Amino acid sequence: MASSVQKLCTICHDDGISNSAVTWCTDCEFFFCGECDKTHSKSHLSKHHKTMSAEDYQKLPTFMKEISSQCRDHKKKYELYCSFHACPCCVQCVTDKHTKCQDMKPLSDILQQVKSSASVQLFEKDLKNVKENLDTAIKYMKTRTSTIKDQKTKAVKEIKYMRKSINDYLDKLEQDLLDDLESKHSKLKSNMATLLQQMEQQASQIDLMQSQFTKMTQYATELQMYIGLREIEKTTSETAKYIERLESGDNFSERNLEVNISSALQTILQDVKSFGDININTTASTLKVKAGRKDQAQHLVPNVPGIEQIKPSLLTKLTIPKDMKSLSIIASFILPDGKFIILDQKKYQLLLFSNDGIFIRKIVTFKDTPRVACFVRNNTVAVTLGPTNQTALVDIEKNTVIQTIKLSHNCYGVASNGQTLVISECNSKCTTVNLNDMSHTILRGMGAVFHISIFQGNIYGKNYKESKVCCYKITGESLWTFEHQDIATSRGLTLDKNGFIYIASLENNSIVVISPDGKTSKTILSEANGIKHPWAIDINRETGMMIASTYSDDNNNTAFIYKI
Repeated sequence: MASSVQKLCTICHDDGISNSAVTWCTDCEFFFCGECDKTHSKSHLSKHHKTMSAEDYQKLPTFMKEISSQCRDHKKKYELYCSFHACPCCVQCVTDKHTKCQDMKPLSDILQQVKSSASVQLFEKDLKNVKENLDTAIKYMKTRTSTIKDQKTKAVKEIKYMRKSINDYLDKLEQDLLDDLESKHSKLKSNMATLLQQMEQQASQIDLMQSQFTKMTQYATELQMYIGLREIEKTTSETAKYIERLESGDNFSERNLEVNISSALQTILQDVKSFGDININTTASTLKVKAGRKDQAQHLVPNVPGIEQIKPSLLTKLTIPKDMKSLSIIASFILPDGKFIILDQKKYQLLLFSNDGIFIRKIVTFKDTPRVACFVRNNTVAVTLGPTNQTALVDIEKNTVIQTIKLSHNCYGVASNGQTLVISECNSKCTTVNLNDMSHTILRGMGAVFHISIFQGNIYGKNYKESKVCCYKITGESLWTFEHQDIATSRGLTLDKNGFIYIASLENNSIVVISPDGKTSKTILSEANGIKHPWAIDINRETGMMIASTYSDDNNNTAFIYKI
């Protein structure tokens, strides 16, 4: 929507007069009122300048209004175009930043007939296709969101059904055991009650004879006494024998009720650690979008330089403090702000250096052996801790480990694109970690990869023991494999902004570049350039700077900074 703010004549406004603008000069980048426009159009210096109405200028998109024909750094008019960096340049820019750029063209040649070129229609079609693809992708993601919601509902039902089934089964087993307990208790109680009744009858008879014995001795005749004693003797004898029979048998054995809980049930409390597992299984997408155009406009989209154009030039090297000369650098990378970080395996420490390569401070020391490190996002870097199956996330501003990611496999290679963290095992297994919700997805069958990198949705991997470099989809599916004798015992892998893959080849004392399609390669730095035992490599894709961790000529571990 066009802005409704009225523009004032630039010349009049500078003189304190508020006259409404009627035209905009694309060369002067000034607004002119009617009178000033007449003067401007008659001037010898500006009569050939192109102008447009102020009303039409207001219809331009905001980002186009911010585009200037003058260099912001040097305040000079753009006159040249650097094809390598795909940017307009003023004369001063060429001296400051493009002295080694060979493909410089007049900007007027690049802009000639740009509006009438076929590229305009092609880009209009591209916008339409991209919008349709986005709409399709949004619809697809909404469908997927609905699908996983249904999957969650189904999973909840399965979990609850299993819980109910287990509860019902345990209730039945419990009731069976309680019924058995009641049956055995009743039988035991009945037997004991019968025996007790018999003994109580015997005791009653003896009690009666005891109570009558005194009267018998006082009032009975001699005959009655004799016969009575005989009767008492007989009764006591029979009762004694009755007690002996009870004692000789098992009538007085202590029958105790005991419960033995099934050992299978008891092991549930020890062996069953979870109700189940929730896995995110990744499969190929069913989304179908329109293919992008391959024959992009020659001038509007910068040409990707060929592999033969990649020629690094040494800028500087890190200044290692004298008391740190025995460093063992196994990883190094460049932060977005241009600072450098190295990982020292000898003292398990992460070290920070300035843009000029000067040591700033130690960030953190690890308890376990670190393997590889990479920048994640914001102020966070990731460091893998090998056989401990852990990867540490470090806040480099706070100098502390803020989170530890625990995986089911060893952690060696690590790479991030700011949304996803990829951690490789080195033996055909990788795990992707969603940095937003920290969910894990295991990618199997990727081959043995130690050094990895992410670029434009693909994963690039390299096993340091082989001369192969592999490219995979983010889901783990193989795209291509490149093998060449120039790559031997590699110790690092990274990509530049154009998708070229850079390999630190330790055994060959070289840096090798592979084309984005994985078909060609070239050695760009070798022992002749001072490269000796390169251990790590990284590229800041915004500044185009490369850092290779190597042994220098004096055999002290350091890192060199190159411009590519």
